[in-house]
Amino acid sequence: MRPGSSGRRAAGMGAAVLVAATGLAACSSQPDGAGAPSAGAGQSAAGGGTYTIWDPYPQYDKSSDWVKLLDTCGTQAGVTVERTGYDTTDLTNKALLAAQQGNSPDVLIVDNPVVSTLAEAGVLTTTEENKLDVTSIAPNLLAAGQLGGKTYGIPIGANTLALYYNKEVLKKAGVDADSVKDWASLTAALEKVKAAGKKGITFSAIGTEEGSFQFLPWFWGSGANLTKLDSPEGVASVALWADWLKKGYAPNSVINNTQTTSWQEFATGDFAFGENGTWQLANAKKTGFDYGIIPIPAKDGGTAPAPTGGEFVSIPVQSDTARYATSQKLVSCLTSTDNSLTTTTTLSYIAPTEAVQTKQVEQNAELKVWVEAVKAAKGRTSDNLGTKYPKISEPMWGAVQAALSGSTAPQEAMAAAQSTAASATQ
Repeated sequence: MRPGSSGRRAAGMGAAVLVAATGLAACSSQPDGAGAPSAGAGQSAAGGGTYTIWDPYPQYDKSSDWVKLLDTCGTQAGVTVERTGYDTTDLTNKALLAAQQGNSPDVLIVDNPVVSTLAEAGVLTTTEENKLDVTSIAPNLLAAGQLGGKTYGIPIGANTLALYYNKEVLKKAGVDADSVKDWASLTAALEKVKAAGKKGITFSAIGTEEGSFQFLPWFWGSGANLTKLDSPEGVASVALWADWLKKGYAPNSVINNTQTTSWQEFATGDFAFGENGTWQLANAKKTGFDYGIIPIPAKDGGTAPAPTGGEFVSIPVQSDTARYATSQKLVSCLTSTDNSLTTTTTLSYIAPTEAVQTKQVEQNAELKVWVEAVKAAKGRTSDNLGTKYPKISEPMWGAVQAALSGSTAPQEAMAAAQSTAASATQ
């Protein structure tokens, strides 16, 4: 659906409840507080005055490189930027409410799964409408902001998942990390680690979006599709995790683990592997042991598609369409090649363009594996799932919980999940 360019207003506030949780899985911001909404978009005409930007980074203050970049982009566009940072979930709800009230910010930066909700509600303009150049953006990252053949923003960067490993634990178990290429070789490595008296792998399988986020590389890596949860491939991915718990290769604590508590387990030094994200790199350096990182392997080899985290820079609908020209300048500035390196370094993201990814690896060779993981990654709302994704994700994480707890066999758990998802997405 392609709404008109000026008369759109948000509808269906309940959609915010469905999708807001998806922002919790891989977001760099923390709920450190947020300012009040600006009087906003209607204060000045294009070509001067104040332009409002809302972002999900309340942890960054005026002294940060991020806010300095916002101010610089405003100066280059000939306007003053008034920026407000919100917690991710709060931002989604405020963006929908502001659109209903005709008071949207000029530029909105939101977690990528939220884009489809805002687009479907008529909150966002398309990149085509505002002549934003997306030709250099990696298609797999751009897909998270697409719905119905239209693109509703530009990814500012991405993070995703990989496997951290403890070099000493693997060495004592006689395992070469480079030998882990598929599910069979990973499982064989876990068996050796357990036999050596250490713990195998930890991850987050909690019954929230975090659990789905961590499960998706294994689900997609099996060749499964979210529209058919109970396919043989989908069942195999749940069975893999359930078998690891049954054999003691993974602890029962994964059922309640968040990504944070899972990391804390890995940081004890007792585990061979820990599934986690780019955002743990700084903490990895504080563990006190030598670590490495490998991509999550797909079932039959290669890198499994992991879900992308990260935000999109979008231009909300305004009644004063003359403001779009300046908003376009602000977005182009924030996402330009020259500024992308600063932005992605500050936010601990991988850049969405190959040119900047190359610069990142030149500056920090440790990012090479993350660049590879991001290149293989995909958006949770991709494949034109849009707002259907949360209705699939919840029964999926429920099925994983049931299978790991041993209360339901993987086949039965995924069949029930498929039935629930199919009814919810009709």
